Amino acid sequence: MFKRQQNKRQRPYSVKKTGIKDENIDRQILVIHRAIGLKMLASFQRGDLSLVEQVGITLERRRGEGRIGYGEFLTWTSLLELMDRPEEFLDGLLLDDTRMRKLRRRTPLVGVLTEQERQEALDADAAGTLPDIGTLI
Repeated sequence: MFKRQQNKRQRPYSVKKTGIKDENIDRQILVIHRAIGLKMLASFQRGDLSLVEQVGITLERRRGEGRIGYGEFLTWTSLLELMDRPEEFLDGLLLDDTRMRKLRRRTPLVGVLTEQERQEALDADAAGTLPDIGTLI
């Protein structure tokens, strides 16, 4: 039998380890996306589609510029289609897997939060006082 040769640079079955810094960044990004999701849902439930349209325009522009692939485009547009199902929308947006962590780092949900709202979300997370989706539905 042939053994697969392996050198120090090539480890086909190993999982990339992330450092504490990456974990903290991903956690902050997740908290910010939770705040974004809650704001978008509240706006949507009031009948205001401006945030959904804003994100849609960003997605279309990035797709047209070749800055995102088709799979990424489909993922984000599919999430937007779940706005009428708040729990499913948030579950998808906040899914904690490698792919969604990567996608959230290049989020099209820019400009949804003000700088103050972003900071408030991070502060609330640090204090353990994040709002619950139950306040929306």
